[in-house]
Parts: sequence; structure tokens; C-alpha cells
Amino acid sequence: MSKIGKKPIPIPDGVKFGMKGNVVSVSGPKGELSREIHPEFNVKIKDGNLFVSPKRESRFLQPYYGLTRALIANMVEGVSKGFTKVLRLVGVGYRAKMKDSAIELSLGFSHPVIFQPPEGVEIEVPEPQRIVVTGIDKEVVGDSASKIRSFKPPEPYKGKGVRYEGEYVRRKPGKRAVSTGI
Repeated sequence: MSKIGKKPIPIPDGVKFGMKGNVVSVSGPKGELSREIHPEFNVKIKDGNLFVSPKRESRFLQPYYGLTRALIANMVEGVSKGFTKVLRLVGVGYRAKMKDSAIELSLGFSHPVIFQPPEGVEIEVPEPQRIVVTGIDKEVVGDSASKIRSFKPPEPYKGKGVRYEGEYVRRKPGKRAVSTGI
């Protein structure tokens, strides 16, 4: 049995849960999400909590038990609170600015990089070296932040690039520092 799969999912006030066949739908103050889950799982409401349980015991279902519970818990959290990822631009001349609904990034290339966020994701640039990605779907928010980071990932010698806020970039000594040491 899965430790994570057994945990109840608390339903906050204002969040509605529905299930039609294998499709789970959750709606709340921030929006509505729906996702198809594995057909071998039941999702039931009991005492204001959601419980995920397998229809039968099987080794095949073990990996999906905790996954199914985590996906539903992320849906509930997304429609009630939302998700946020913050990115930092580190480097001389690295900056971002909004251009209509897209974001224009200056990352040391000969051309600006323009990123159009997918539907359901909002991007803000409160300051030129800081990007805030928000939305209700954790998967889409994380994917959008990852795509922005992939334009110029942080390099280990000077630490320049796009990184998540709070991310530690392990720095390497250059060849000059290595050659002088014995």
C-alpha cells in the first residue's frame, strides 16, 4: 500500500468536486480543472475529505496509487490557492519586459527571445531581473517556468543565466585557478 495514496485530501471551503466515469473535475474560486485518472481507482468524499482507493490489489497499480492522489491534491490546491514560480535573471544586461501578453527576454544573444505563455498561465515582470509565473495547473506553470529557464540555463563558471529563485548554482573554478594550484 502507498503511504501517500492513503492520505486524505482536505477540501477547502468554496471547492467543488465531481467525478464522471474516469474524469475528475474540481472547481474553486481560481478556476476549474479536470483530469482523467486511471480506471482502476475510486475517489470518494467522506467527512469533507477526498479518499483515493484502488478497486483491487495489484502490483501493477502500486506506482499509480500515490500518483493519482498527488494529482488530485494538486488540482484541489490549484483551484483554491494557485501556484507560483519565480525566476531570476543573473548577468550583466539580462532583463525581461512585457510585450502585450508575451514576455521579451534579453539574454545576451544577438536577438531578443520572445515567449508567449500558454493558456491558463499569467506572467508578470515586477522588476527587470525577476519573472513571476502563476496559474492554477501545477504542471503547466512548472513547464512554462522550465521553458523560460531553458533559453539560458545558469552556467557553472560565472553563474549567469535564468534560474529559479532560491536555486543554488554550484560554481566551478576556471582553468586559471586550477592550473596554479598544486
